[in-house]
Parts: sequence; C-alpha cells; structure tokens
Amino acid sequence: MTKRKLGIVSTGAIALVAIILAVHWFTRTDGAVAQAPGAGQGPRGVSILVATAEKKKTPVKVEALGTVTPMASVAIKPRVDSEIATIEFADGAKVREGDVLITLDKRAIEAQIQAAEGLVARDQAQLEGAQRDVRRYTELVEKNATPVTNLDNAKTQAAVFSAAKLADEGTLANLKVQLSYTSLRAPITGRISAAALKVGNFVRSADLAPIATIIQTAPIYVTFSVPQGTLPNIRKALAAETATIEARVPGEARPAQGAVTMIENTVDPGTGMVLVRATMPNTDEFLWPGTLVTTQLTLREEEAVTVPSAAVQVSQAGSFVFVIKDGKAAVRPVKVARVIGTDAALESGVEAGETIATDGFLQLTDGARVNIRPARAEPKPGA
Repeated sequence: MTKRKLGIVSTGAIALVAIILAVHWFTRTDGAVAQAPGAGQGPRGVSILVATAEKKKTPVKVEALGTVTPMASVAIKPRVDSEIATIEFADGAKVREGDVLITLDKRAIEAQIQAAEGLVARDQAQLEGAQRDVRRYTELVEKNATPVTNLDNAKTQAAVFSAAKLADEGTLANLKVQLSYTSLRAPITGRISAAALKVGNFVRSADLAPIATIIQTAPIYVTFSVPQGTLPNIRKALAAETATIEARVPGEARPAQGAVTMIENTVDPGTGMVLVRATMPNTDEFLWPGTLVTTQLTLREEEAVTVPSAAVQVSQAGSFVFVIKDGKAAVRPVKVARVIGTDAALESGVEAGETIATDGFLQLTDGARVNIRPARAEPKPGA
C-alpha cells in the first residue's frame, strides 16, 4: 500500500470515529439513548369536530339571479312648442300622479283663446239676428206680405251663422286643450329623474329627448330566468299556492318579499331558460330599478336528512362524508339533494342520528382512529 492510500484510509477512519462520538454525545441521556416521544405507543387519533345528522323539514328552493325592473316608465315631453317657465320638482324626487312638474309660457295661447272667444261671440250675435229674420219672414209669409224666397234665404243665413259658431267653438275648445298642455303633470306616481333642461329653454313637441323620466317604484318587478326542468314544479307550487319568493340585494341582510305573477309563455330554445316575473310591494323602495338581486323561489317543504355543508367532501367518485363509529372514521358516499344555507339536505347515504365529521379532513382517511374534540362555545350576543 502506498503512502498516499494509507493517508486516505487514516483520514476516513478518523472521520468515522468523529461521527460516532458526535451521535453518541447528542443521543445519550444519563448514559442511555433517548427514546422518541410516543415510542412504544399506538398511533394517535386524528383530532376532529363532529355533528349529528338530523331529519327535519327543509324548503325546496330555486335560486337565480334577477333584475329589478319598473312596472311603468314615462318620458315627460312637451305637446306644444313653447318656453319653459318653471320647473316644479327637485331632481330625483318622488312625485305623485297629478302633480304639476313643469309649466310652459302660455301667453301666446291665451291671446289666441281671447281671439277665438271674440269670434264665437260674433257668431252668436249674427245667429241671433238671422233667427229674428226667420221669425219675421215667417209671419209675413203667413200674411202673404212677402215672397217665400225671403224666408228661405233667412233660414239659410241662420244655418250659416250656426255652423260658423260651431266651427269657432271647436277652435276655442282646441286652444283650451293646448293651454292645458302648458302644465306638464305626472301621469304616474314614482321617482323622477334629473331635468335635462332648465327654465328658459325652448321646447318643441317634435323633440326626441324627454325633459325628464318617471319610473314607478312601488310596486315593482323582479325578473329572473330558471331552467326549463324546474318549470313543472314551479307551476304546481303556484297552483297549490305554496310558492313564495325572496329577493336579496348585495350587502343587505334582509330580503324583500313578493309573489310570482307571470311565467313567460315560451321557453327560449337557445338557452333552455324560461322567464319568470315576480311582483314586489316595495313600499319602502328597498329595491331600486336596475339592481341585480339574488332570488330564492321556495316551492314547498320536504323532510330530509341534513348535515352541515362543511361535512360533505367531493372526490372523483362523487360526494362523500366521514361517518364516525366506535372511534373510527368510515367513508360513506352520499347524494346531495340541495343546500340550504349552512346545511346540506341528503337524498341518500346517511341516516338520522349518525355522527358525521365536520373538520380535520386533511389527515382523515378511511378507517382512521379519531379523537373528538369539544366544539368551541359560540360567544353570546353583546359579550
């Protein structure tokens, strides 16, 4: 053996001795090797929380996204050409049917009415004169004091003046209608938009853009679409008068209540969806037109075994839960019928009274031993 090989062997031996001494130093405890925690004991159980499956009545619901739509929307436009004299409403205010919203300059129409009234008065005077001639010529004809032609001419003149009076009275009535158009009134009760024009602007009946728009807010519609497969159940619930509907606004805890009042008469062949409309009283204007809401249509109540939604796990084979029995966990396939809040209603897989794991799923396996820890007490309100 060469000196070089001898040196390598010596160095390796020294390193090996050093490793052995180090291991001995760190593992000894009072001259004995330290035992690992839990050595010689069985496997520890998985710490979990549990709940008991319950059988109770649960609502059968259909959830969908809906839109708040007004029942009526009226554009306020002028029917005569004139200048805006006053605006009687505040932008965005609530107005009632019959309220005066806008007044237009009516002086020109009032002058035309005065002229028309003068024409009617002239026609009345001329008619009265012609009627007197008819009476006089009638007496003279009876006495053979004048030709019948004069009587016929007097009757014709009276008829002409009567027709002229009717025509002028019609013109007067039309002008009075035009005068009423100078006061724009609210045709419905609702919320009015901001005024697009202000005092002094000239408006025409041919203008396309409205001065303002009124939207009816109470009652109001909530419109949503549901799959065609739910249509038979919805129609049965409506016939049995068991259907109720709630609409929830994002960020609001309380729902708005209403009733389904219309199902569209056709299913959209492109999407397989059918339009449903609910009427909401909305007396407090809780629902605002155009808002996107979540609707919950409750059809009926059915008894079902329920477990917390957190207990239901999903795998490639489908949904399952861990049933706890004799301190061990067992995988149980389940079929979820519907989810109601924090509970899941099951069609099959679990019986009422069985214990279900609701926590600790990362370490939980089929047949694993478990340690059930007590649930944390919920804090009392105001504590």
